[in-house]
Formats: sequence, structure tokens, C-alpha cells
Amino acid sequence: MSLLDSVNSPEDLKKLSVEQLQTLCSQIRKYMIECCAKNPGHLGASLGTVELTVALHYVYNTPNDKIVWDVGHQAYTHKIITGRRELFKTNRKYKGISGFPKISESDYDAFGTGHSSTSISAALGMAVASQLTSRDEKVIAIIGDGALTGGLAFEGLNNAGSMKADILVIVNDNEISIDHGSGGMHEYLVKISTSPTYNKVKEKVWDSFGPSKLRKFIQRFHSSTKAAIINTGSIFESLGFRYFGIIDGHNIEELITTLSNLKEISGPKLLHIKTTKGKGYKPAEENQIVWHAPGKFDPLTGERVIKNSPVSRYQDVFGRTLLELARKNEKIVAITPAMATGCGIDIMGKEIPERTFDVGIAEQHAVTFSAGLASSGMLPVCNIYSSFMQRAFDSVIHDVALQNLKVVFCLDRSGLVGEDGATHHGVFDMSCFRPIPNIAIASPADERELRNLLYSSTQPDYPTIIIRYPRGNGNGAGWENEPFEKIPFGTGRKLRDGDQIALLSIGPISAKAAEAAKLAHEKGISVAHYDIRFLKPIDNSIIDEVFSKFDKIITIEDGSISGGLYGTICEMASMKKKDCKIKGIGIPDRFIEQGTVSELYEECGMSAEKIFEKVVDFFEEKVWNV
Repeated sequence: MSLLDSVNSPEDLKKLSVEQLQTLCSQIRKYMIECCAKNPGHLGASLGTVELTVALHYVYNTPNDKIVWDVGHQAYTHKIITGRRELFKTNRKYKGISGFPKISESDYDAFGTGHSSTSISAALGMAVASQLTSRDEKVIAIIGDGALTGGLAFEGLNNAGSMKADILVIVNDNEISIDHGSGGMHEYLVKISTSPTYNKVKEKVWDSFGPSKLRKFIQRFHSSTKAAIINTGSIFESLGFRYFGIIDGHNIEELITTLSNLKEISGPKLLHIKTTKGKGYKPAEENQIVWHAPGKFDPLTGERVIKNSPVSRYQDVFGRTLLELARKNEKIVAITPAMATGCGIDIMGKEIPERTFDVGIAEQHAVTFSAGLASSGMLPVCNIYSSFMQRAFDSVIHDVALQNLKVVFCLDRSGLVGEDGATHHGVFDMSCFRPIPNIAIASPADERELRNLLYSSTQPDYPTIIIRYPRGNGNGAGWENEPFEKIPFGTGRKLRDGDQIALLSIGPISAKAAEAAKLAHEKGISVAHYDIRFLKPIDNSIIDEVFSKFDKIITIEDGSISGGLYGTICEMASMKKKDCKIKGIGIPDRFIEQGTVSELYEECGMSAEKIFEKVVDFFEEKVWNV
């Protein structure tokens, strides 16, 4: 029986010696690698926090003491040692456990996370609540150096330091988030961690002082000596935190000693640890960007299982088209908040780095930075994942739309994204941004349309526009080396004629709708199919035709039916006083959990077969099954 088999809760950790804990960490890594090889997930970050996680649960009294994991990419060890070892085999699977911390999943998950930079603010709320109710709880926030670039993290630090709350913030510094780190905070942390004089003095001090003397000395040392050695003031101390570090995040004995000492110090504290993303698995250490989420692989050789597809990914269509356009138009600049590789902007970045900007995990800044560029005559193309764009809602309104500045927003990962689950599904963008003046919204049905929409959006007669498209492979429409074709602004198209039911779809889900329309035709139901393409402004000629010809209308969208295409058609029917029956297929009014996209489409009634069944039910006037 391995040590890991005997650990079913943090209480079991406390029975082990330090030497046994080191063995346990090795076994956790091996188990994590074996599980993720078959069932892919965010491997690299969690490999880097094995010792930290074990030390935290060893020192603190969880779940009474609260551990808040920023993003949650680091939390696999946390799940494995808090009673979910066997369930970890279902990680990110349909009806399995979430790939991120989740309050409803375990008492040990103090706060649900999936987006970055939330941990400090949430932990501060817990610490203040504990203070107000006289509960004896310690609160710890673990945040990566990448997530520390997010504005919300600074807001939390600023407030926590001034409130003197009893909170420990651990900065897990591995110099990378998903892509390589960037920005002033990244440079600041590098400056601290690579100062040879500072580290030499720190190591001598650490070796010379035992735990009893360490606490008093380290307070004096970090408030004076460090600033003189590094030739910079401490940002964290200026904000009201006591700064401790830097320590080796893979030395479990040093972690336990440090955390035990910090546990006895009240007030806001920040511990800076240094780790290696992918630690303990050579392929993951050598290629940290790829092994953030590598997909399936051979655990022995590290060889990744890559399925070659003749169909292009939307990310590649975007990236290569953008580069082609930027070569011809020197005003085009590309902006992304820390997703350069994921969204395809890195393709332009390699050839035209001076016009390509990765601004770090800072969506609000990405939008307002784009607005500033636009106000000075540039043509910004700002690519943000759909679910992350939610964080920049006010910036879009106040800094772009209100001033009527032209920015091309490309929302990658729109719709149901699959195994990342509820925190990452990009299903609210159409409903959120449709009411905002001076902004158009379009969704291409395939790769060729994405290429042509991107081209069209850079033309002078197009306003600020949101172009939304999903993750992964397209529908197979040829686009490479195709001449650009301008899409008339605000136009849709009829894909199939019919006279009994009208299907109105938007985006790549149109392919599923087309299959359903074909099945209905074979059953003798005459279905007309329209690709709306522009949610705003919607093609009034299509809407007038549909309202004049059909009494039964079905809308289909890979987004929330509340306020999206369904909401638009219902509003227009009301305004035009059209007496017709309208049904909506899309994301219902609930959060959708993780699973493959096909499994989630089936659950939401969005597979071709499910759409067909609803068409038949509607035609036969049966009860509509949601």
C-alpha cells in the first residue's frame, strides 16, 4: 500500500514524518501524471505546487482554516488529498468533478475559482468575516505571478493592507502563467528573485537563525535590508504587507517551518515562493507553455497524442488572417490579455512584434488600452476569450462605445467550451453586449466567414464590432489562400428554402441546424433555414420575410437564449405586432457544468438530432421539451 493510498484527508498528512511527506509528494506527482495522461487537464501548474499544497494542509487546520486557490490551475494536489483521490479520475469529465475549486463540491474548497486574480479579495472577505464573528480561522490566498498582474489582485492587496486583516498571501512565482510573463510586476518579481546579493544574505540568515529567533529578525530584515540591497522599495510593504521570502517552493521542510512561523504572526503577510511549472516531469519542465494543458499523452515517454485534422482551427484562421491584414495595413495593432498562443495573436507577434501587445492578465486594461490606440488613429484588434471579456464590460461601454471609437473585438472560446465547465463557457456575450449602442455583433458560420468578417471589420465603413467564434476546429470550409470577400454589413443569408417552419441560426451552430433541417425535409416537413450572421444590426429583410411567411419560428444559438437571438426575435415580433409562435434553442437559464462539447450540446438540446426532434414536436404541436 502506497502512502498516497493511506491519505484520505489532511488529518492523515499530520501523522507522517517530513521524510514520508517527501515520498508522498513523489507519489502524488506520479498519480497526477497517470490520471492526466488519460484524462487531460491543467497539468503543469499543479505539478509545480505539490509540496506547497501538502505543506499547507500539514500546517493549517483545514477546512476550518481557509485556503483560496487563484484560478484553480494549481489545485489538483489539493483535490487529491482532500478525499477526492479516486474521484480525480473523473476530473473535468461529464458528471465528474470540476477542474477548478468549487464550493458545492467539497468543504475544503473554500471559494470557487476559474478566472484569475480573485483570491486576495475573496480571502480578505473571509478574514474579515472571521474577525467580526470571533471565529478562530486562518485564511490563505495562493496566487501565481501571472494572476498577480490582474487589476483585481491589486485592489485586494490595497484593501487588505490598509485593513490590517489577518491574511496570508502566497505568491507562487514560476515566471509564467499560460504564456511567458510580461509587464512591470513580472519584472519586479524577477528583480527580487534574481538579486544575487539579496539571496546570498538571505540564505546565510536563514541557515543561522532557528525558528525561535527567525520571527523577530525577519521582520527587521525585510523592512530595511532588502530595500537597500535590491535598490528598490518593496511594493508589498508599501501596501501594508509584511514581505517574507524568497523560499524554495519545492523544499517541503522549509515550507513547513516557514508556514508554521507565519501562522503565529497576525496581520497581512505575503510569502514569496519560487517554483518550477511542470516540476518533476521532464517534458513539462522543458516546454511549459505546451504542458500547461497538454491533452492526452504517454506518461512514460511524454509523447503527446495529437490528432491531425484536415480541418483548421478557428484560432489559426484568426492568427494567420490577422497577420495577412497587418502586413497590408500599418495601422493594425493586436492586443490580448495573456492569451497570445491560445488565441493565435502570437503568429503576428513573431513577425511584427512592435505592433503586437500581450498586456498580461488584465482584460479591462486590454480594452481601454485598445481605446487609447483607437483614439490616436490606430486600428486595434483586441482578442479576448469570451468568458474573460465579462470582466471588461464597463470598459467596453465607457471607453469604447460611449466615445464611438473603432475597435475590433474578437471573442475566442465563445459558446460551450467543454471540459473547463461553467467558469469558462462563453455563453453570455451576445446577451451582454447587444444593448450597447455603437457596437455591432457578428458570428461567422465557418472558417471562411471568420476570415472575411475579420477582413470586412477593418474596412472604413464597419464600426466597432464583436466577432465571436468557438474554440477548436471549424466546419471544414476552405479559407486558405482564398481572396478576401467583403461581407455587406448587417446581412444574413438564406441557406434552405421552405414554407412551414423557419429556423434562424447564428454562428457555427448553423451546421447543426442545417443537418436538422435536412432530416426534417426527409420526414416531409418543409423547413427554411436562415444564417442570421449579424445579431446586431440584424438583417431586417430576412426578418420581414420570416414574419410574413411563417407562423412557427425556431431560433438556434450557442449562447444564452435569454437576451440573445431568441430575445431579439421575440422583441421584434412584439414591436411589429406579429402573431406567431417562437421557440428558442440554446443555453437555458442555468449554469452548464463540464463535459465534452458534444455531451453538453446533447444536454442543452443543441445536437442535430435534438434540434430535429424539437422541429418535429413543434410541427406536430406537441409540448416543447426544454
